[in-house]
Amino acid sequence: MKFELFVALRYLREKRRRTMVSVISMLAVAGIAAGVMALVIALALSTGFREDVQDKILGATPAVNLFHVDQAPIHDPDALLGKISGDPRVTASAPTILKQVFLSSARANQGVMLKGVYPELEATVSNFFSRIIEENPHALDAPEPRRAFPLFTEEAWADEEDDDNEYDAAPLPVENILIGKEMARSLGAAAGDTIKIINPMGRLSPLGMTISEKTVRVAGVFESGLYDIDANWAYVNIETARRVFSLPKNSAIHLQFNIKDLDRAGETADSLREKAGPGFVTTTWIELNRPLFSALKLEKIALFITIGLIVFVASLNILTTLIMMVLEKQGSIAIFTAMGATAATIRRIFIYQGLILGIIGTVIGDILGVAISWFLNHYRVIKLEAGVYSIPYVPFHVNAGDVLLISATAILISYLATIYPSRGAAKLNPVETLRYE
Repeated sequence: MKFELFVALRYLREKRRRTMVSVISMLAVAGIAAGVMALVIALALSTGFREDVQDKILGATPAVNLFHVDQAPIHDPDALLGKISGDPRVTASAPTILKQVFLSSARANQGVMLKGVYPELEATVSNFFSRIIEENPHALDAPEPRRAFPLFTEEAWADEEDDDNEYDAAPLPVENILIGKEMARSLGAAAGDTIKIINPMGRLSPLGMTISEKTVRVAGVFESGLYDIDANWAYVNIETARRVFSLPKNSAIHLQFNIKDLDRAGETADSLREKAGPGFVTTTWIELNRPLFSALKLEKIALFITIGLIVFVASLNILTTLIMMVLEKQGSIAIFTAMGATAATIRRIFIYQGLILGIIGTVIGDILGVAISWFLNHYRVIKLEAGVYSIPYVPFHVNAGDVLLISATAILISYLATIYPSRGAAKLNPVETLRYE
């Protein structure tokens, strides 16, 4: 063990005639532990909310979207997907149609974003279908082909007499739509009701542009947890969307991609756009939600600075402890100097002493902060009104990087608190000190 560290530990363990210094030392450790614990819990709370919001966003929307700059249809999406496939950062892809329409029920009308999807492919780029809270999550699967009415020849009439109710018993299927919980409330519609999809930019006729309508059945209600999506988005099968918007068969408007590294979505989007060629643009989940995540990041920084002041105040106790220690140990310091100890040696003794107090407080604070955060999250101690906040409890998710940053900051503050008293100790004149001992 180094000489300076041995002396620092000896000074901290010594209790005789040092009641006040010991109390201040314990207060310093307790203060740093309290500050670190509060910071860990606060950042765990901020991280929990951020991850919860991120999961909800990515549960309903893909990480990257690719589309024509003028929103023109992509006539052969499979060929385009083949052209840009092979990127190791992409884990899944799916074509989709996303456009604005009006929904009309018996009680209200509302403008919405209508999204046409292949259910089996949409499940690979989002977990939307796990958010359906009413009725059938498979409601958007392709319906059975419609039966064609027979040509009524004499033989057909004879067959019809044997089974005259065959076609009455099998009516043409009504196509399905999934709407959000808030949209269902505003439209006054529930699962099983029929509503109309109105496309204001319908078909071109000799009389001009005509509005197209399509009657669909509300086959389910979903709850993503995000008000904007639950109030303004609706889902149909992509074949239904093509008929609503009069798009060619096998066409799409957007290509969706799921990627490995969500935080580097911008780089992946740039690569996909270059492979697709001119005329294409991309959007990412980060770009579409930048104001929200900027606000959460700013809140996290504000929490770190505000609660970090607790650690700063606690470090003043370390400063006080070391100043009192220097005053009390002037004789020992003079003896060490007379025996050949350098100013750097004396300085390191008190730096080590302050760092030991800071490290002990930091470790205790980390353990308490992580344990309390786990307890609050695991047992869902802080309940919320799910209908108001979209989540039933306050989430606490501890991030290892945050804990390391807090620990490093607390130890750095503890070190800075040792600079003044350690320099003062190193500047003591041993002759003058021993003269008055």
